[in-house]
Amino acid sequence: MMYKSPHKEKLLAAISNPKCKNDVSILKEALKAYESWIKALLSLKSTGKERVLEMTKLLNEYKDLLEVELISKKCSSFLTRQKGQLKLDNSVLEEFLIHLVDPKIISGLPKFEIEAGPQTAFMSLSFKPSQISSLNNKPEISLKVKDQDFTIGKTIYYKFSPDSGFQKKSTTEGSLFLAVLAAECKVNYDKTMFQECAGTASRIKQGCPVSKYYVLVEYLDMEPEDCRLTEIDNVFILRRVKRLPFEKRNKFEEVENIHKRYPIDGEVIWKFVQEIHKFVDAIWYDPNEALKRGSFI
Repeated sequence: MMYKSPHKEKLLAAISNPKCKNDVSILKEALKAYESWIKALLSLKSTGKERVLEMTKLLNEYKDLLEVELISKKCSSFLTRQKGQLKLDNSVLEEFLIHLVDPKIISGLPKFEIEAGPQTAFMSLSFKPSQISSLNNKPEISLKVKDQDFTIGKTIYYKFSPDSGFQKKSTTEGSLFLAVLAAECKVNYDKTMFQECAGTASRIKQGCPVSKYYVLVEYLDMEPEDCRLTEIDNVFILRRVKRLPFEKRNKFEEVENIHKRYPIDGEVIWKFVQEIHKFVDAIWYDPNEALKRGSFI
């Protein structure tokens, strides 16, 4: 499997950003630490849960260095404030999740090249003919998509035409990414974000009803809700802790303390992996089994 590098891309983009010129040396130090982190991840010899726990340990070590020792302690106020906009923090988790989609961890992965990582995922496709006579013209379509932090799926190619020979002048063609599993990665998670994720989950499942939708957050900034009332399959609270109060968020000692006391929990990561594993192993839909089941689904 070819691994994407969304976090590395964000580091390189920040290094090239003129607004970050005062922090270039620190960002280059972060890039060097990133390379060491990925090398250590790929060097692990373990499998299954043991591998996930070891990966989580390496993840915490890198995030502590990046977010506490470099960004919180050494960087300018600009970068400290804008790290979320620059995606320097939550892109770490985006990249980490890609490495979980590995046969050393998840058995039953397909033999073909599965696509995992951030993607612009398909939500819906509709036709919009302008009038009755246009039904014989090149089809006009409206494709609704949305960026997702983490996905498992496959690129699908399509052609639509009123001509059975698919002549180029009357054919609309393109591609879409079908995410059968999607996850949103958040550092902090509040009620507004929860509602946005619920809407996204609903729309993705309209386009692919068998798909799964999860949210992974580090710090909770809301009261937990029953996600069974939405199309979100689960919300995983990786550090098992609430967000720091406003007055403490930019204090180095407070940031350092919460990282030490509440590291990302490998057991929570493992719960997410088990969800992926169960989904990969399942038969998503088999109408031929309806009579045996005694039900359609």
